[in-house]
Amino acid sequence: MLLEARRLVEPRAEGEEMIGQTIAFAVRNLPAALFVAALVFAAARSTPRNAAERYLGWILLLPIGVTGLWAGAFHVFFPATAAAHIGWQVSPFQFEVGMADLAIGVTACLAFWRDLSFKAAAVCAASIFLLGDAVGHVREMMVAGNFAPGNAGLPFYMDIICPVLAICLLVIAMRQRVG
Repeated sequence: MLLEARRLVEPRAEGEEMIGQTIAFAVRNLPAALFVAALVFAAARSTPRNAAERYLGWILLLPIGVTGLWAGAFHVFFPATAAAHIGWQVSPFQFEVGMADLAIGVTACLAFWRDLSFKAAAVCAASIFLLGDAVGHVREMMVAGNFAPGNAGLPFYMDIICPVLAICLLVIAMRQRVG
């Protein structure tokens, strides 16, 4: 009887562990998934006119905007989790970083529905913040030997890829408007 009870409980525990691992994997890779989704959604609405602005809008909405909201929520509401992922100790500055992430996220999301000048302002703010983050990650790798996944992994690469791509798309979109 006890053995049968264990069999009933163990699969549930294994299933719950697998669900937990799946959620953790999704959360760790959310920025990349949103980046791919942005490219797919922008391509799905393919019209030759204003392609750069369309791609820019999706990049602002998903990998910059939603990721900013997600990162901000973690820094503000789950600082221990965010700090551990980055390889930091919990710090009162995480609240400030979280507020900056939320500001960038909200601005980038709003830019999706706004004109090119609003998108340009969102790209400017997000690029300064994200590229500055990338510099901070490099510093942590070089000075502190911090190669935690949240410092030297996917967030580091997305902090470079997204703003550089957004800047390029903005320049192209502005040239298309002039020409």
